[in-house]
Amino acid sequence: MGLTDKPRASPEALLARANREGRGRLKIFLGAAPGVGKTYGMLEAARLARQGGTDVVIGLVETHGRKETEQLLEGFDILPRISVPYRGRMVQEFDIDAALERRPDLILVDEYAHTNAPGSRHPKRWQDIEELLAAGIDVWTTLNIQHLESLNDIVQRITRVRVRETIPDTNFDKADEIVLVDLPPDELLKRLAEGKVYVQDTAARAVDNFFRTNNLVALRELALRRAAERIDSDLLERMQGEGVEGPWAAGERILVCIGPDETSSMVVRHAKRLADLIGAPLLAVTVERPFARLSATARRRVADAMRLAESLGADEVKTLVGADLVHELLRYAKFENVTQIVVGRSRGGWITELLGRSLPHQLLRAAEDIAINVVTPVTPRRPRTARFVPRLTLSRERGLAFLWSALSVTVAILVGRLMTAAVSLPNVSMIFLLAVFFSAIRFGIWPAVFASLLSFLSYNFFFIAPFYNFTVAQPHELLALFIFLGVAVLSSAVAGQAREQAAAAVDRARATRRLFEFARRLSSLAEPQMVAEGTVAEVHRDLGLPAVILFPRDDDLAVIAAWPPEDELDTASMTAARWAYERDEPAGSGTGTLPNVSWYFFPLRASHGRVGVIGLGNESRDEAPLDSEARALFETLAELTATALERSKLSREIAVAKSAAETEKVRNTFLASISHDFRTPLASILGAATSLIEYRSKLPEAARLDLLEQVKDEAEQLDGMVRNLLAMTRVEAGALELRRDWLDVREALDRVVAVAKRRGATQRFSVQTQDQMPYISADQTLLDQALTNVVGNAMRYAGPDAVIALEARFKEGEASIAITDDGPGIAPDVLPHMFEKFMRGKNPTSVAGVADGGEGAGLGLAIAKGIVDAHGGTIAATSPVSGGHGARVTIRLPIEE
Repeated sequence: MGLTDKPRASPEALLARANREGRGRLKIFLGAAPGVGKTYGMLEAARLARQGGTDVVIGLVETHGRKETEQLLEGFDILPRISVPYRGRMVQEFDIDAALERRPDLILVDEYAHTNAPGSRHPKRWQDIEELLAAGIDVWTTLNIQHLESLNDIVQRITRVRVRETIPDTNFDKADEIVLVDLPPDELLKRLAEGKVYVQDTAARAVDNFFRTNNLVALRELALRRAAERIDSDLLERMQGEGVEGPWAAGERILVCIGPDETSSMVVRHAKRLADLIGAPLLAVTVERPFARLSATARRRVADAMRLAESLGADEVKTLVGADLVHELLRYAKFENVTQIVVGRSRGGWITELLGRSLPHQLLRAAEDIAINVVTPVTPRRPRTARFVPRLTLSRERGLAFLWSALSVTVAILVGRLMTAAVSLPNVSMIFLLAVFFSAIRFGIWPAVFASLLSFLSYNFFFIAPFYNFTVAQPHELLALFIFLGVAVLSSAVAGQAREQAAAAVDRARATRRLFEFARRLSSLAEPQMVAEGTVAEVHRDLGLPAVILFPRDDDLAVIAAWPPEDELDTASMTAARWAYERDEPAGSGTGTLPNVSWYFFPLRASHGRVGVIGLGNESRDEAPLDSEARALFETLAELTATALERSKLSREIAVAKSAAETEKVRNTFLASISHDFRTPLASILGAATSLIEYRSKLPEAARLDLLEQVKDEAEQLDGMVRNLLAMTRVEAGALELRRDWLDVREALDRVVAVAKRRGATQRFSVQTQDQMPYISADQTLLDQALTNVVGNAMRYAGPDAVIALEARFKEGEASIAITDDGPGIAPDVLPHMFEKFMRGKNPTSVAGVADGGEGAGLGLAIAKGIVDAHGGTIAATSPVSGGHGARVTIRLPIEE
């Protein structure tokens, strides 16, 4: 956005305004001390609001016996107070339930910082007011300045009285309106002496302790300053929310510009002194240019100055990005309503100063209604002899760049000589320009400038008459020579700058690509352990420093992943890690907390709180392990990691919730099935028993026996269901105990058929066993129950006229028991789930008959599978058997020697 563009509203301000929608508005009547007239002023304002048609209710107002205040209560709807027992007496407190039920437009609740009696809904009255605001009710309240939590220690030093009832400063800052009720100390003392604040005895003690002139003056100043700060922040929020461009000099706001030069720290300290002198907020910013590449020393200076600003208590420390330094600074200054900008004197040289291209000059020309403070550092005067001694530090790589530039000019000379020898050319300067461009694109600006000067001399020496000396005979040749020099220097500068910008763009693209790949890898990791291991490996690869991640575990932090591998940290490092996690701020090397530790720890912040701590090793403990650019990359990796960890946590919670929902669904299905299946035999037993009791003398003997037989059958059915439930419980708990004995399979099948017929089976049964069938080792009771459940399932689904065949065979060391029916078979979608709990198929022979061998609860076949598994066998179902009909359940049990 340009300086003349229409300003836009701040997204943060719009979001804050949206969050307040639907909430009530809070107005605080603020005073320096009791007796200044807060409650009186609140009631007078409430009278005006009621006259304007607002529904006003007195929730709670403390008059303290003041007649003037009591008279103002006349005509208001006053809510009755609620009685709360406290230490043997009844205490009258604010009735929040009555207020919520009454739901007025505006309610007055006095003494914002009051502590409620034990047993109330909330321990503090400000929490009651928060609930009213959340319900959409506007609230007016009163507050003395000494009840702010941040001022508690200051008030104690002033008055020598510790205030016990305080409110968080965040509640005060969130108030929609602050009304300052002010009264000079002399007037307040006069009111106190006249008994308008306290009764005479209490007033005398108050004058001796709290109400001293010095105390009241200091408290009055605190109230005025705090109200002014609140109004200033409210003004800034309104300006940002409505897109109003500043500055409005309603209050001073100072912005300090941090650069990569040596004087940055001094400029920050000067700005802090200036801010403290006039009591103004301090903002510190540095501007990163997209294509500027700072040296490691310059980046370290910027990082040191930014940390210095943080340690000095700057209200905001921010890094801006923009190609135009002046435009970006002024845009931010107008957005933040800054009235003064502090910058250091430019050290770009006398040419820069002469042309007015230094930062202070450009700010002075472009700024409107903003004061520019230029800090001029004192530089030591150099000795005269040292003025002419150039200081040149040339690295090996830099020296090779200049050497290659000279070699490219030499090649241009040779090519030019060969071409002029072959063809008569009036001008060969373009060849030297190629050499300059080569040096600029390959090595940068300064080697290209060196190539330009060398080309200038070579072109004069070899190609301008008289040859082989630096004399120029013709004036136009001299002009052409200097034009060539200018073009060569400008071309080298442009090409060199383009090269540096391209290199910076490549670096940023590489960093962006790494971040993208890292985020993509994190998105595919589901476990926190894998996320942590992937993060430390990425951080070590990108920054070249050891990395470690710690998670909270058992009320402490534990090392989860590290690269290079590390199992534990020393005591000092663990202390720094705990500090970073608990205080939600960096700690360790290069910070103000435990700076001698060899690790730099940064909290992993997620939307629902901190999820852990990431640490970075630092061999040099005297300075921070990262410069500003590397620190931004590190913090970005940390944020991505925290997001991935939170996503992993949410995924686990979703899985748990889904499992709980499935369990609840199964439980409800089971209870519904059990209640239905239990109710049917119980109703039959109840009816038979009632008939026997009421008509015992009138019923014939056959009818009585039939009713008793019915009671017996239904009781046996209930007993079977209970046994199945108990068996299922034992199967799931792994507590199924086998009492093995040698069993005859033929006898077991005959017992099962007999039980089925005794229960009224109408199907035809056939039992076949192999000759000389060996005995098997099994628990007779459990095996009979499993076979009974399978046969009962066939009876229920095969139909009343079906044929059920029970067949036993011996083969290859195992006994195979097959139970086959010729019914309609098992549906394909049911077959794979035959032996799962609560699996019940549709019974084609009965409208309500959806049951299995578990008497309708869907447990029979699951119990049979559990029993067979406990015996070391297998159970399986197949359908159809023949002709597209029938079903077969096969049980295989091992035969011991």
